[in-house]
Amino acid sequence: MNINQYRVMSLRKNWKKYVLLLMFLFFAKANAQILEPVKWTAKIERKSNTNAVLIFDGILDKDWHLYSQFTPDGGPLPLEIAFKNQKGNYNLVGKAKEGKTKTAFNDVFGVNETFFEGKAHVEQEIIITNPDLKTVEVEFDFQVCKEVCINLSKKFSIAIPPSLKMEAVATVKEVKLDETKVAGLAVDTTTTAVASAKNETAKTEVDKSETKPETSAPASPRSLWSIFFVAFLFGFTALLTPCVFPMIPMTVSFFTKQSKTRAAGIRNAIIYGISIIVIYVALGFLVSWIFGADALNSLATNVWFNLGFFVLLVIFATSFLGGFEIMLPNSWANKVDQQADRGGVIGILFMALALAIVSFSCTGPIVGSLLFEAATNGVIGPIVGMFGFSLALALPFMLFAMFPGWLNSLPKSGGWLNTVKVFLGFLELAFAFKFLSNADLVLQLHFLEREVFLVIWIAIFGALALYLFGKITLPHDSPLGHISVGRLYLGLVTLAFTVYLIPGLWGAPLKLISAFPPPPQYSESPFGVGGSGNSSASTEKLPKGAELGPHGIVVFTDYEDGLAYAKSINKPMMLDFTGHACVNCRKMENNVWSDKKVLPILKNDIVLISLYVDDKRPLPADQQFVTAKGDKIETIGDKWTDFMISKYKTNTQPLYVLTDLEGKSLNTAKPTISYVSTEEYLAWLKTGISNFK
Repeated sequence: MNINQYRVMSLRKNWKKYVLLLMFLFFAKANAQILEPVKWTAKIERKSNTNAVLIFDGILDKDWHLYSQFTPDGGPLPLEIAFKNQKGNYNLVGKAKEGKTKTAFNDVFGVNETFFEGKAHVEQEIIITNPDLKTVEVEFDFQVCKEVCINLSKKFSIAIPPSLKMEAVATVKEVKLDETKVAGLAVDTTTTAVASAKNETAKTEVDKSETKPETSAPASPRSLWSIFFVAFLFGFTALLTPCVFPMIPMTVSFFTKQSKTRAAGIRNAIIYGISIIVIYVALGFLVSWIFGADALNSLATNVWFNLGFFVLLVIFATSFLGGFEIMLPNSWANKVDQQADRGGVIGILFMALALAIVSFSCTGPIVGSLLFEAATNGVIGPIVGMFGFSLALALPFMLFAMFPGWLNSLPKSGGWLNTVKVFLGFLELAFAFKFLSNADLVLQLHFLEREVFLVIWIAIFGALALYLFGKITLPHDSPLGHISVGRLYLGLVTLAFTVYLIPGLWGAPLKLISAFPPPPQYSESPFGVGGSGNSSASTEKLPKGAELGPHGIVVFTDYEDGLAYAKSINKPMMLDFTGHACVNCRKMENNVWSDKKVLPILKNDIVLISLYVDDKRPLPADQQFVTAKGDKIETIGDKWTDFMISKYKTNTQPLYVLTDLEGKSLNTAKPTISYVSTEEYLAWLKTGISNFK
């Protein structure tokens, strides 16, 4: 027998093993894309005779992050926790608490998102009311992202330890026994304890509203640095107002005259500067202490806070423009001045306080705006913001006191100070409408849509340009014979910015201010005023089941509707597995779909079907089903997630698939594609369309 005959006999004898091996390799490869970047563990620990704590720990793969349950509305998908067998078995004590998280601004959604990195830790305190309870059934729905985003569910069945059951039984019996004694008897320590336990239980039963975490998620270092630098610029701007600038030479002269030596003058000036910083930082601490982390974390998306701050900014702007003066009571300033005459460190501290009170009409609106913006970054934000603001405010007073000769280089006080104040008033007015827009977006009233917002900004900055050119005068302006070169340049920059805003009415993206106006989809017309620029679909009737998606692309959100239309016009389909809260999906749409080579293909050569895997709307009862793994498919998002996993063996978004009219992939070498560059995406599109033809 030669070697070839031996190989043939061996192959015939072991063919089943080879087939099984090949099948294993095939399925291993097919399922390689089913990602699970979080590994969860769960346990229960006894806290007291009545209470226990459910503890969930997740280990995240490198570079992945999981969004917190406190990520605000309008951002990525937050963690949702469902307690499946709570009724009649146990009560929740407040809302689940989280371990260390990070907060960073998401420029796609325009919110401060909160997320876990490396590891996730969640705790939920409960009171067991059923001594026969065997397990606690909990389900997590969450989103994790890296280059792609994944919506996942995790079910926990946590067994109740025997020792905890015994404590629960004893507690229930004790409560029942004491309840029979309470009626008509004097209250002793036992009944007081029982009443306390009953009140705590009643409180948890009543508390069905969502509460915020007890400690705020710490802002990321980058966001804190940005708060500091913005506040620092605000402080220098406040120096150039008519309430503060004239006080620099007055204050420096006081220190130089009152100090017996130059060293004493420098020491007093430094104490004065430090006192200014202490006063404003104390104000930031006071805001954080009064409102707490709970309120501060909700400011960004809370309707009433946004509406209230809109009104407040309009009032501030009106004051800056000369409508009226916002002043603290004169009696406050007089009392502080009297204390400042005491001398020493205490006297200097009261001098700094006098500066804060006297200059309030100019610094108050700036400080108020700054505190609100900083507060949206958590409890530490206002403190960092006030430190940056006060440092910029204090530095000139200290430096000019150290080097009095520099005073000769300062420009003289005059009408230009009021010009600075009016300029700030226009900026306050423009920013006010950002907060009104936030409230409108949350309520989805469509009162302040993109076009209306841009028209308001064009009017505000256009009026500011006219003011800087001397064509408009306001109540406290000095007579203006001519404008300075600096004012001319500032007017030209403002006019250029105003002209830049105008094309936004016709659909221009306006990337310089993308975080301020509502998104392009939130508009009277996705194609801008006139609606003529981007697609014939703007004037023609859309196909059944279609709507206008990003950049005016006709998109279907149901597979059957999209398939029927694709067959009627004989074009390939592109399945877009996406999510309303998918960050990287929005980045692909904003950066890749908008490309001048990609966009015409998406509009003219394919039928786009966007399937939202996080759509929480329930399916009709007759369309709900249970998968082979036992998962219940109850929502539209569940349906498309199951379709994606069962058909394409992946659970990541964004996911794009080009198919023919039979549902077969057109890109044989690379059937699916995800978060990629424009060039790779374009080449993939062209290959699939070419194969269809």
